[in-house]
Amino acid sequence: MAVAITTVDNPFNPLDDFEGWYNWDMNHGYSTCCLLARFAPAPSDILPEAYNNQLKEQAIDRIVKLFPLTYKKVKNDETDDFNEVSLDVESD
Repeated sequence: MAVAITTVDNPFNPLDDFEGWYNWDMNHGYSTCCLLARFAPAPSDILPEAYNNQLKEQAIDRIVKLFPLTYKKVKNDETDDFNEVSLDVESD
């Protein structure tokens, strides 16, 4: 299952149409990729991919918790291409 972050008003799914999503995000001044990069450590080639993905998802959860009116977490699975996920995130 893949997860990503998006703004609540972006009509594009970053998992399905990254270019459209990115262009819309940048044109509206969000720079969500830069924000995520500040919260998540850079992926490491020596760590398992699952661990890198877990770190990214934790960073997304923190951003959504801090800015719930602006950002949301999305995921893709086999049954639905664009699901919103609501999680209870423990405080750091």
